[in-house]
Amino acid sequence: MSANLTESLEPPKVGATLQNLRQAQGLSLDELSRRAGVSKSMLSQIERNQANPTVAVVWRLANALRVELSELLSGERPAAPAIETVAAHATPSLASPDGLCTLRILGPIDLAGQFEWYELTVQPGGALESAAHEPGSREHLSVLGGELEVSAGGLKQLLRSGETARYAVDGPHAIRNRSAAPATALLVVLHP
Repeated sequence: MSANLTESLEPPKVGATLQNLRQAQGLSLDELSRRAGVSKSMLSQIERNQANPTVAVVWRLANALRVELSELLSGERPAAPAIETVAAHATPSLASPDGLCTLRILGPIDLAGQFEWYELTVQPGGALESAAHEPGSREHLSVLGGELEVSAGGLKQLLRSGETARYAVDGPHAIRNRSAAPATALLVVLHP
């Protein structure tokens, strides 16, 4: 049997693609498990390439992640249209546990882990606190309305509407709203 024939008999490895899509959408294994109706342990095994999912499981995962079945199987995204539009209701968002911070994920999934951008809304008293990212990572925060305080590298800086801060995030960092009014900003994360 030739090497090419042996390779073609291998089932597709969807683990890395599944993990990348899940993380890009900010989903935990628990959340994806709930959405897709697939056990958390099975998802973990699939992501580590320790189990090959059935067609029915791949179909449920693709639907839960809102991607084409072929993208999950091949790891390749279909050709993008000349102009791709994402409806406001289809833009994924994440909320802090206290509900005072909301991140709308504006960047495409395929750039997650490299270049990400978000619309950030922080209610009065809210804080988006983050652990260290990988060495060399930076954030760019542009305040569109209100005031936000950035803490990074042991320093704090107050930003008013129209101002931008650029800072290293390879240590713990935070964005806080200490004012009495909500604040909005664009947050860009650059990974090395």
